[in-house]
Amino acid sequence: MNRFWTPRTRIILAGLIFGTLGALAVNWGNPPNMGICVACFLRDIAGALKIHQASVVQYLRPEIMGFTLGAFITAFAFREWRPRGGASPIIRFVLGALVMIGALVFLGCPIRMLLRLAGGDLNGIPALAGMVFGVLVGICFLKKGFNLGRAGKMHPVAGWILPVIMVGLLLLAIFKPGFIATSESGPGSMYVPLALGLGIGILVGFMAQRTRLCSVGAWRDIFLVRDFHLISGIGAFFIAALVVNYIAGNFGADGIYHWGFTNQPVAHTDHLWNFFGMGLLGLAATQIGGCPLRNLVLSGEGDTDAGVTVLGYLAGAAIAHNFLLASSPAGVGTWGPVAVILGWVFCIVIGFLMREKA
Repeated sequence: MNRFWTPRTRIILAGLIFGTLGALAVNWGNPPNMGICVACFLRDIAGALKIHQASVVQYLRPEIMGFTLGAFITAFAFREWRPRGGASPIIRFVLGALVMIGALVFLGCPIRMLLRLAGGDLNGIPALAGMVFGVLVGICFLKKGFNLGRAGKMHPVAGWILPVIMVGLLLLAIFKPGFIATSESGPGSMYVPLALGLGIGILVGFMAQRTRLCSVGAWRDIFLVRDFHLISGIGAFFIAALVVNYIAGNFGADGIYHWGFTNQPVAHTDHLWNFFGMGLLGLAATQIGGCPLRNLVLSGEGDTDAGVTVLGYLAGAAIAHNFLLASSPAGVGTWGPVAVILGWVFCIVIGFLMREKA
């Protein structure tokens, strides 16, 4: 049995389960092509906390709390919880914000990009090409010695902060005090039952912690070290989501999905900014060291640098919606292209400046 239960089979199984849950979460109540989207869900949480005022994207998504808490529980169970940090936190915060801005210009994180493709939304193709391009640019800097520094051991209290924040958010989602906003229409008004969303998040957090699953890291490993381990899980995720969508009847005359570029759920057809928006995400995430899901998982493992990055995601969501950067089905936000260009400039500048000399 041990001969077949290898790291490769584990990550493929995790990808299959993850993709199945991502597809079925739509049938259970989440928005179309948004069964699981780390960027969108963090944006909704920022809206629920009234950090931004976009009324159609405000909801405390329990999946996000589940990702971190599932990883936290798993890391403790397998004695992998280690409080560490201190590697350029302010730069990680800004890069985290840029990851979120790039995602909201495209309208989705790498997970939702794959779910959109598995739901027939071909706008995911230029986005995927852009993300891979951004990863390649990031790899060029890594090969030249780019480094945000080395994390050091920290007091255990520091490693508890993000998990405790997630517990606090979960309590707010359960008790729903009056100062928490919830959308009455739009994507924020569509969600699975709280217990189900939390369960999905905890299961995904467990699997992602054990397999180190990362959408951006998968492409980085292919081009940097010719390692196809992570991409096998990502490929399994996409195949599972596609097959489940057909089995569940999401395609067809009575389904919610169709193949094409136009009239897709919560999407736009500006291919240029889909490319460069996700390119910014790919570049910034490569410099940080992981995709949004990976940083949520790392924050559960006690990594305070990842925790700072998660706070950067929330700040980026607020900036994107408060300053007209985020896209909508009507098209790219007024200042979205400017923000993407400035984000690329920032990433390139620190890519050159933050290099370790041999």
